[in-house]
Amino acid sequence: MSKDFSGVTHYTHVDVQPGGINIQNVEHLHQADILEKLGIELEVKKKGEANPEPANLEEEELCHFIHPELDEAEQKKVHNEIKNLVSRHQLRDIIIYLKGMAKEKRVLLPQSADNAYRELVRMGMPDGEKGFSLKTFYREY
Repeated sequence: MSKDFSGVTHYTHVDVQPGGINIQNVEHLHQADILEKLGIELEVKKKGEANPEPANLEEEELCHFIHPELDEAEQKKVHNEIKNLVSRHQLRDIIIYLKGMAKEKRVLLPQSADNAYRELVRMGMPDGEKGFSLKTFYREY
């Protein structure tokens, strides 16, 4: 049996065992009510609203493709280069440029196209309806 009163769901749980009957009243608070009681404001992200950019690069995780032998300044430069690349170019251009960077030993590309796709999407490459699908990426990679 379940009843809903102002954000709190009350359940009555009846358990019949050989030793007797166990009746429990269980109360579940909804997530929004718990956050409200703790004084935490819930931020709702509207559809199509972009994620805020980190204040500085230290907060943002560097690209996983970056060659480990590069110094820190060069790593940040390559990271920004890849980030700009995936947000502004077509898939074929992205792949060709990344393969060129791999020949220059600036990046290490994974053998798995699946891992490469996930990392490029994390870096800002469009996916879904307005971007590149995994199937298309498999053909180009």
